[in-house]
Amino acid sequence: MSESTNTPCIICVAITGSVPTKADNPAVPVTLSEQIESTHEAFEAGASIAHCHVRDDAGKPTSDPDRFAALKDGIETNCPGMIVQLSTGGRSGAGRERGGMLPLAPDMASLSVGSNNFPTRVYENAPDLVDWLASEMVKYDIKPEIEAFDLSHILQAARLHKVGQIKDTPYVQFVMGVKNAMPVDREVFDFYVKTVHRLFGDVPWCAAGIGPGQITVNDWSIAAGGHVRTGLEDNIRLDRDTLAPSNAALVRRAVDLCDKYARPVATAAQARATLGLRKVAA
Repeated sequence: MSESTNTPCIICVAITGSVPTKADNPAVPVTLSEQIESTHEAFEAGASIAHCHVRDDAGKPTSDPDRFAALKDGIETNCPGMIVQLSTGGRSGAGRERGGMLPLAPDMASLSVGSNNFPTRVYENAPDLVDWLASEMVKYDIKPEIEAFDLSHILQAARLHKVGQIKDTPYVQFVMGVKNAMPVDREVFDFYVKTVHRLFGDVPWCAAGIGPGQITVNDWSIAAGGHVRTGLEDNIRLDRDTLAPSNAALVRRAVDLCDKYARPVATAAQARATLGLRKVAA
């Protein structure tokens, strides 16, 4: 599908993540009921994708498939048509435990295709684990969101696509602003966009900025015809002095940027059509 600055903008809300706690911001949804309520508010504000992590009873990140199943069911019940994207991120488990929820067959799942530095550790994504996660996504008809923390990850996604480990058109998300990884840099951002189009054609893509970089990367992406991720996983503040009161507040900020650039906000049905996902009854 051809992307332009007139294309409806898909807003993904990353509701919880593995790092933020209620001590950081009381609005971070941790329990399943909080997550479902927060997602519903974000959906009503304009988000069409929910990027999901789950926590255990102590509030620690986990890859527990039962918790993912309950969250998936709750979102599908309360947010009709919303795209559910489950995280296979490395803070929630080790090895194949990270993909233990994939038999739930969500619409999408995150897929990190290479390693990179994080603030205090290496985010390790060994080739054999990447290959297994990718094959599980093919097996269960899950569209991966390629989380590109580095230019090499976009090239790796192209290799996986070429050999059939990513089916259909890859959906690449640039992640910028993680300490010790790729900073928020406009020339790099523009080259990422150029590289995606060179490798995959005129396809949809997404970008996420971490912390204070969230609003900047949202702005760049919307202006350039891309799609965006926002939410309390990536950023707990509206500004240096103000905590974000909810995921919905961050979604509304992205909606305001869509208005600024005369981009319509994608409905869930439009997002599904753009990403080639199955239709559901709204």
